[in-house]
Parts: sequence; structure tokens; C-alpha cells
Amino acid sequence: KQWYQRRVRGIIIMAKSKYEYVKHFEQATDAVLLHNTWIVIRVDGRSFHKFSSMHAFEKPNDLRALNLMNQCALAVMKEFPDIVISIGASDEFSFVLKKNSQLFQRRSAKIMSCIVSYFTSNYVMLWRDHFPDTPLLYPPTFDSRAVCYPSYQNIRDYLSWRQVDVHINNLYNTCFWNLVQSGKTEKEAEETLRGTESDQKNEMLFSTFGINYAHLPQIFRKGSILTRKEVQESVIDSRTGESVTVQKMRLLILHEDIIGEKFWLENPHILVDK
Repeated sequence: KQWYQRRVRGIIIMAKSKYEYVKHFEQATDAVLLHNTWIVIRVDGRSFHKFSSMHAFEKPNDLRALNLMNQCALAVMKEFPDIVISIGASDEFSFVLKKNSQLFQRRSAKIMSCIVSYFTSNYVMLWRDHFPDTPLLYPPTFDSRAVCYPSYQNIRDYLSWRQVDVHINNLYNTCFWNLVQSGKTEKEAEETLRGTESDQKNEMLFSTFGINYAHLPQIFRKGSILTRKEVQESVIDSRTGESVTVQKMRLLILHEDIIGEKFWLENPHILVDK
């Protein structure tokens, strides 16, 4: 017989089952993410082209869908306070865990599965708040991956990469769907845009459709950034009954540039290199 020790509420008991040895096989597939690195969990919609078509999302951007994604990300960050910043657009969100995080002992499978499942369940739970007149026809699916970034510059570059992608994709999609809505087929719109550069797309939007890309909402061009910032709030002093201003850390949804230095100089607390 093989005997195993197990701790339950601080008490060590002996498990007598001969089958418990199979738990050792879990160790080979439950990798521990590298210590002293920022962990990024990227959640991405699976087959969302079909999902958005089936639920008649507005093109090129559906503000209802974007706000739903933001609320799911907000819920995730409240549930897992080790996440210091997240960035998202369309059907994806990237969550950055602090460099010294010990969430689930940094077990990759546990972190990924908990974050993506919590995000997905919130998407379903909050659906009717954002699409009150559109029934959810079938369950959405999100996948996730975990990547470690060892240096401050690495994690900054990752976040910049995601925001650049927001701009590239949105510029293309804005041109594409305006061409389709003007009468072209999707194949014709693809052919029209094939090989075009950013300045050509901007010119097309302005000259053909009267759209100044720079004037489109920031949420479409920059994506959504969620992080904790210190804000001033007015509260009533319980001792005096008077209104006083206090500083509090709050989770905020922002739509601003994170590629340049300004954001990081104003928020040095987000990516603490330790």
C-alpha cells in the first residue's frame, strides 16, 4: 500500500487510496511561469467573425460590444487584483499581472483557465445589459495564452504592439465596411484596399466618405486601457459632517495613448520593476 499525507484545515491526515499516485502526472502539464517576469494573459474570441454576424454587430465598430468587453475586463481585474493593467479592442483583451505576482503559485494552467473562464462567464451574464433586444443565440467562446516578459521595455513594447494593432485593424475595417456599405461586395472591397498604405486609407476615408479618421472616437482608434489610478473624491467626514476631498485608487477605463512616454510618466506605479 502507498500512503499519502494531505493537509486539511491545518491538520495532516493520511490518504489511503492506492489511486492517488495518478496526481503526479499532473505535474508534467502544470508548468510554473518564470519568476520575476510580467505575466500577460491574452484572452481572444474564438470564431467571433461568425458570432458577430449571427448577433448583427454594427460595422465597423459596435459600441455595445466594446462596452460589454470592457465590463468583462473590469470584472476580471476586480476579481484578480494582481492584474495591474489591461488593454483590449474588438474581441480580445490582454491582462498584465505584476512582476512579483504569486497568483496560484504562478501555475500557468490555473491562471489561464481562471481568467478566461471568469471573462467568458461575465460576457454571458452581462450580455442583456448591453444587448437588451438581441437574444444570445449560442454561448461565446474565448481562448487564452500566457506569455512572460522579463524586462520593463519588453512589457512596454508588448502593450505598444497591441495598441498599434488596434489602429491598424480599425483603419482597415473602417475603410472596408464603408466600401461595403457604399455598394461594393466584400471581395471588391478587399481588392480595393489590397496594398494600400495608411495615408492612402486616410485619404480614401476623407475624400470618398467625408470621414476624418483622427476625429473618430478614441475607443475605436486607441482601444480600452483599464488600470488603477488615484482620483479625488468628495466624502462626508463622519466626525464633522462636512464634505472633504480624499485621494482613492479606482479602476478606470481609459482610451488614450500608451505608446508615448506621457502616460507612463503620469502613472509610474503601474509597472513597478520588482
